[in-house]
Amino acid sequence: MYRPAWAIWPGQPYPLGASWDGEGVNFALFSEHAHKVELCLFDAQTQQELNRIEMRWRTDQVWHCYLPEARPGLLYGYRVYGPYAPAEGHRFNPNKLVLDPYAKSLVGQIRWSDALFGYTVGDARHDLSIDPRDNAAGMPKCQVIDTAFTWGDDRPLRTPWHHTIIYELHVKGFTARHPEVMPSLRGTYAGLATAPIIEYLKRLGVTAVELMPVHAFVDDRHLVEKGLRNYWGYNSINFFTPDMRYSATGQVNEFKTMVKTFHSAGFEVIL
Repeated sequence: MYRPAWAIWPGQPYPLGASWDGEGVNFALFSEHAHKVELCLFDAQTQQELNRIEMRWRTDQVWHCYLPEARPGLLYGYRVYGPYAPAEGHRFNPNKLVLDPYAKSLVGQIRWSDALFGYTVGDARHDLSIDPRDNAAGMPKCQVIDTAFTWGDDRPLRTPWHHTIIYELHVKGFTARHPEVMPSLRGTYAGLATAPIIEYLKRLGVTAVELMPVHAFVDDRHLVEKGLRNYWGYNSINFFTPDMRYSATGQVNEFKTMVKTFHSAGFEVIL
């Protein structure tokens, strides 16, 4: 069911992504070759599509608009219209909901089906065909968030490279069975920021912690079909969104708190 029309203002081409400014949300998406871009809004509970809003303003190849009535928590995605000419590198398919590459939070997981592909799986033309099915039901949704966080006097440590000692670790694996970390925090960003972990790293003498993939990533289809998961995370789907499977609270600020805690203890964080 579509809700009544939203107020729509031109907005700004920068910053890219969805930006809450305390009064509304600015949406900006880069596409050099698109003919039209639709901002799709979804119900937070059912994830049913509520509205499609044409982004009528374009500045320097960035499509943009501003919704003064939008608030943090709003779910969204895009449908992008343009040429479907695979031989020329163009695969625009507005039947497919696509993620905002600058989204700061995602809700839901990919539910695999052939409808997720831009081409028709099994077609004689292979990936030169175009698939007409709507994939929105199987796609995670982008979420507008309030990015406010109290960083205080936190600054990059900039440890000289010749003094740098890096410890690479997996967020889940490092604390999943740690007896000194609270069970509810094991395997999470919050678990890494606890005193037993900080003290252990200090005793080792390391200066930086390098986290194995923490950007939002996909459980590959062949793994899901076998009842397995992508443990290592090497299939990122969005580089500006922490993966929430490692979150004890489901909040992006948990990741920021972990980073600030590491900095306060004298550790740089490498992603």
